[in-house]
Amino acid sequence: MSVSALSTPRALGGVSGLLQVASLLGLVLLLLKAAQLYLRRQWLLKALQQFPSPPSHWLYGHMQEFQEETELQPLLKWVEKYPSACARWLWGTKALVLIYDPDYKRWSWGDQSHDSYRMLIPWIGNGLLVLEGQTWFQHRRMLTPAFHYDILKPYNMRTKDKWEGLINPDSHLEVLGHVSLMTLDTIMKCAFGHQGSIQTDRSVTTLQRQGNLKNLIFSQVRNLSHQNDIIYRLTPEGRWSHRTCQLAHQHTDGVIQLRKAHLQKERELEKVRSKRHLDFLDILLFARMENGSSLSDRELRAEVDTFMFEGHDTTASGISWTFYALTSHPEHQQRCREEIQSLLGDGASITWDHLDQMPYITIRIKEAL
Repeated sequence: MSVSALSTPRALGGVSGLLQVASLLGLVLLLLKAAQLYLRRQWLLKALQQFPSPPSHWLYGHMQEFQEETELQPLLKWVEKYPSACARWLWGTKALVLIYDPDYKRWSWGDQSHDSYRMLIPWIGNGLLVLEGQTWFQHRRMLTPAFHYDILKPYNMRTKDKWEGLINPDSHLEVLGHVSLMTLDTIMKCAFGHQGSIQTDRSVTTLQRQGNLKNLIFSQVRNLSHQNDIIYRLTPEGRWSHRTCQLAHQHTDGVIQLRKAHLQKERELEKVRSKRHLDFLDILLFARMENGSSLSDRELRAEVDTFMFEGHDTTASGISWTFYALTSHPEHQQRCREEIQSLLGDGASITWDHLDQMPYITIRIKEAL
């Protein structure tokens, strides 16, 4: 059997033709994507034309103005220059509207999008923060009893103990770090039955992991090339984020398994079941959905991670900003101090009943938040 000398060039010609077709299709898809991005940018420019902002680069947006070490300074200048709200371009086809006017903010609360939480999902999972629709309502209804006053009242003494462990009249504090430890310590004790003290056990890395994850997520949001999850996983930052998430999940699983093991003891189980109101983690462990099924391990971990993140991080930020507001206005700080001293005297400890007797402090806290 003979092979024609022309067969090889024909075969090469066929391969070349396929490559040309593939290249042409790739070029067409690229042009279509470019057109889509162009149209989206034009739509955004028109939609945001009522919100002033400094000139932005067509591709990089305002990225050059927001270097990591000076992130807050440009924002403060914008707030002074542009009243009520302004637009910040992350890159050419993605922008944020920064709102700092109460009336604007009240209007924006009517339409909350969960897209901004997408990058949190590898860490906190599909918990109450990112769920939508009927699943959100089911989980919300299931968790509502965890916030009953009869459950929160005993936490007052536990929270007070954590505060007393934090306060030292002879030292200065870097407020956010210490308050974060205190709030994490409190929520671990109150909601998850954790024994021990995170404030005194400096070997624990829970807070450090959460800090690393927040920094990684913030960096991912700012980096145009990291918006695609597949590409991000291939980068050193993406691999570090994945590993840190795994460690955080292992810690959460450990908390859950420890509580499960505790409930395996018959006497403890009966004691918990006899409670009128269950703690947060116990509600999750005993929960049954409307169809009779219990939460899966993944759903259970997602709700715990969400509550742990939201419960301590948001609270720590709120407390720190309240302290900042009080130190910025010494006259209000003094009135708060006088209200506490008139109520407690020199040595009494605060109780749940005292909270309703602090109207001025309550006003200042609400204003700071």
